[in-house]
Amino acid sequence: MDILLAITGASGSIYGLRLAEELAKRQIPLGLVLSEQGAAVMQYETGVTMDQPFASALANQYNTTVVLHDNHNLWATAASGSAGPSHMVIAPCSMGTLGRISHGVSSTLIERAADVMLKERKPLIMVPRETPLSAIHLQNMLALHQAGADILPACPGFYQKPTSFEALVDFVVSKVLDRLVIPNNLVSRWQGR
Repeated sequence: MDILLAITGASGSIYGLRLAEELAKRQIPLGLVLSEQGAAVMQYETGVTMDQPFASALANQYNTTVVLHDNHNLWATAASGSAGPSHMVIAPCSMGTLGRISHGVSSTLIERAADVMLKERKPLIMVPRETPLSAIHLQNMLALHQAGADILPACPGFYQKPTSFEALVDFVVSKVLDRLVIPNNLVSRWQGR
């Protein structure tokens, strides 16, 4: 398994950042790609600049492979059906990115890689973070779901009685890991009443 993690310009970059850490901890080969707005929002919201030193530090900390891709490089292996990753996650996924992917627009590496995942029938998980949703957003999500993508909105649950901001983030990250079939214990599982 190797995963391409894309971070776009929606608020909620902490989801992508936390997911990157969890995947690296499990020594899963990881490709990272950020849209220009994704990088700007991450820097604004978290103070983190996801650059080559960040990727190298993450790889060294967990003894794994982390490759940072340029979103404008359509020659990257992630843009190829024959050489791309086995799984892709876009967290967070802006409505602009979601809309372009749902209409087959492939002008960036994120869009092209998502298009490849759909055409190759490989797992694509999209984590939209927007509210309220317009009819256009909902139609685009439905089109992507019908094309084979998993739409996993960033909607934390509260049945586990979170006591911190991190627990709310981990709820969504846990759901993404579940969809990737990666065991995790980031949250308490529902045990019934």
